[in-house]
Amino acid sequence: MGLFGILLSLAFLVWLAFRGWSVLILAPIAAIITAAFSNEPLLAHWTQTFMISAAGFVAQFFPIFLLGAIFGKLMEDSGSVTAIADYMTEKLGPKRAILAVVLAGALVTYGGVSLFVAFFVIAPMAHALFQASSIPRRLMPATIALGTSTFTMSAMPGTPAIQNAIPMPFFGTTPFAAPGLGILASAIMLGFGLWWLSRAEASARRKGEGYNGNVGANTDLVIKDDSIRALASAAQEFDPAELSHGHVSATKPPFALAVLPLVVVIVVNLIMSMIILPEIDVSYLSEDRFGPTTLAAVGGVWSVVVALASAIITLILINFRRLPALRASIDAGANASVLPVLSVASLVGFGVVVASMPAFNLVREWVLSIEGGPLVSLAIATNVLASLTGSASGGMTIALDALGETYMRLAAEQGINPELLHRVAVIGAGTLDSLPHNGAVVTMLAVCNSTHGESYFDLVMVAIVGAILALVAVIGVGSLVGSF
Repeated sequence: MGLFGILLSLAFLVWLAFRGWSVLILAPIAAIITAAFSNEPLLAHWTQTFMISAAGFVAQFFPIFLLGAIFGKLMEDSGSVTAIADYMTEKLGPKRAILAVVLAGALVTYGGVSLFVAFFVIAPMAHALFQASSIPRRLMPATIALGTSTFTMSAMPGTPAIQNAIPMPFFGTTPFAAPGLGILASAIMLGFGLWWLSRAEASARRKGEGYNGNVGANTDLVIKDDSIRALASAAQEFDPAELSHGHVSATKPPFALAVLPLVVVIVVNLIMSMIILPEIDVSYLSEDRFGPTTLAAVGGVWSVVVALASAIITLILINFRRLPALRASIDAGANASVLPVLSVASLVGFGVVVASMPAFNLVREWVLSIEGGPLVSLAIATNVLASLTGSASGGMTIALDALGETYMRLAAEQGINPELLHRVAVIGAGTLDSLPHNGAVVTMLAVCNSTHGESYFDLVMVAIVGAILALVAVIGVGSLVGSF
């Protein structure tokens, strides 16, 4: 009965979440269903298992959610993201519309801009370019996804995406874990995605298929749609409802100034991870008042937090006159971080309750018995949980909370570098999370005035198939030569 309860609670969570219900209420109910079928104490698991694990996630990662959302909102309101999009449009033009959209999305998201902020700024650029070059509108979601939701989220070394931060406390790694393998995976995702999109564009031109749709992004309706908001908040680190708050500058900064804060994020993150933190004395972390903990457990988060804070300060200093409503913009960014972090924390709380059930031992044994070793089983575990929850961050945290220590033990026994575990976990979580019920997918389709029927196949090829190819390559190369 315990195993049936786990499956029933997962089905309950997935079905109602896909219908637009908030995981804030679904996750604790699903946790109680799981405990009830295992004949476990219901209230104890809600207050002592679910809430404590959810609170632990908030305590660990809320600084990244908070600063990331504020940075994204300030980048939008200062006109910096628009300036970058316009620069790409000017330099590459309609003849290379797909490449322009992909590179614009990749640049801003790798530099730390929240995914949904990128969606709402890149989508109008894509509409204009695709219409000018007569590329079918149905290819827009896949094009935007390639630049914003694939390699810059899970593979590029140093990406400040929350997905890249989550494995750090579990494996004692940094945002730059397995940089060579990350670059290899990025090249595969980008290369395969561009090949597929160029193939689809050429096929459409042979058939005489043009833009075929209304011009403009469907942003207002998306912002006001509560069902999309509920899905989106569980999938990424920015609440779309806050996009309408604050004040967008009427003028844009020059391209060099627009990208400067993005460069600050990457450079400061690298300096903190590789130079400053390894050299400073952090013996005080062993004291009871700080946990106790270790630098390996907190250093990665510290690096990302300092990088985002430095970029925010830089952005404000160079764009102060373009931010007449600075307090409103900061407030909107801060508010935009709250619902996502609580939504993902609720998924984590549910996962910890499931992992504490006696029947979960059967699941654990099955996962660890998968042929191919720890890397393959880790990839499958993160894939499955990310697909069920519709959240790469939520699915990965659930998997690592339940199995992270086991994988570290197996890695030590088999001589596997924890950095390789880190990169496999992140890329694995970023594959099947792009199923139809994923909040980012639903939001992107809505912003592009498209539907699953029109655009989802190409999105699958770019966001799922390309990521799986990269994941297989990383596991294969990593198994042969180790992490690099």
